[in-house]
Amino acid sequence: MNTYIEAFINAFLGTLDWTWKSICFEVPWYTNYFWGLVAISLAVWLLEIVFPWRKEQAIFRKDFWIDAVYMFFNFFVFTIVISGIYAILERLFLGIGISMDSIALVNLKGLPVWSQLLIFFLLSDFVQWFTHVLLHRFNFLWRFHKVHHSVKEMGFAAHLRYHWMENILYKPLKIFAVMLLGGFEPEQAFIVHFIAITIGHLNHANVRLTYGPLKYIFNNPVMHLYHHAYALPEDRRYGVNFGISLSLWDYIFKTNYIPETSGTLTLGYSGDTKMPKNFFAQLLYGFRGKD
Repeated sequence: MNTYIEAFINAFLGTLDWTWKSICFEVPWYTNYFWGLVAISLAVWLLEIVFPWRKEQAIFRKDFWIDAVYMFFNFFVFTIVISGIYAILERLFLGIGISMDSIALVNLKGLPVWSQLLIFFLLSDFVQWFTHVLLHRFNFLWRFHKVHHSVKEMGFAAHLRYHWMENILYKPLKIFAVMLLGGFEPEQAFIVHFIAITIGHLNHANVRLTYGPLKYIFNNPVMHLYHHAYALPEDRRYGVNFGISLSLWDYIFKTNYIPETSGTLTLGYSGDTKMPKNFFAQLLYGFRGKD
């Protein structure tokens, strides 16, 4: 028992210390996820201000500040809180003989850096795409995902507006993906992290980008806006355009849907008026029965 307690404390304090050092610029700039998030957010917000797609939408749109709170809560506060739990789970798996190497399918360490990063990015994004589909397909998961879909005016900060329970599902599956690579995470994985954050911010931003022919590879604001559409065809009632960074998976599995590109559509879902407006009330949302 003492071993598990020690693992919990060490992981918690280690994550807290790293976050504080990041805030104080005491970590290498290319691994400073705190100020990296701030810089990317300001850059994409500036694009929204200078090149707004929906010109009637205010710079400080509806729920702008609560979405900003979500950004830092989900990326840093919750990560600190949950880090100790993951450390305990890792010890438990090791105790029953499950390690990073035990379920490895491939070994990437001998490949060029660029191909390591590409495979890591593709596998991670596919796992997130599949997890996103599950969030829409199963009601007990959709109850939590409703927090993200309660956005009524789209902007960059909506990217990280999601219920903390989604982390409980996403994180283990992403770790599983890394385990399939023999526990390998490229030393330059920070590149993948910052690319994913930038694409995610742009997908939710009030800017009109489609990327031309690259729209069949990369997710974009026009495509993702329809993911948040209030009304969808009956045969697409579980959702469309589930891509996180890549639209590729949606085109492969026929979940793509872009009927028009005006950007003037109602967002949300049936019954979204029942979503609490308070941040702390939203943290508890989804645990009660059907609503």
